Amino acid sequence: MTLWRPTGPEELALVEASGRRAWPPRLPDQPIFYPVLNEDYAIRIARDWNVPASGVGYVTRFEVDAAFAARYPVRQAGGRTILELWVPAEELDEFNRHIVGTIEVVREFRPEPQQQP
Repeated sequence: MTLWRPTGPEELALVEASGRRAWPPRLPDQPIFYPVLNEDYAIRIARDWNVPASGVGYVTRFEVDAAFAARYPVRQAGGRTILELWVPAEELDEFNRHIVGTIEVVREFRPEPQQQP
């Protein structure tokens, strides 16, 4: 199963420290890890949320064993195509063990240059 995750530079640095094989533990106020089911949704979050929050937004793509991923609910977070896989934070280590291959950066967004008058 192919999943995407919009991420900022701090989370990406932790992914890189794992050899691009695992997502870092969630923070105490983050009970759910939620990769998304389509690239368009990941692009919108990386571009529209991560760039203003941290100056850069990345879209990552990774594969996870589909039979394993089927245990987690898919949640609709907005329109029909705004779908997330909800993984409880306490199960993230197990989820990471079912990633197939590596987590790759497929897009990078930075602020648009300001137009001079």
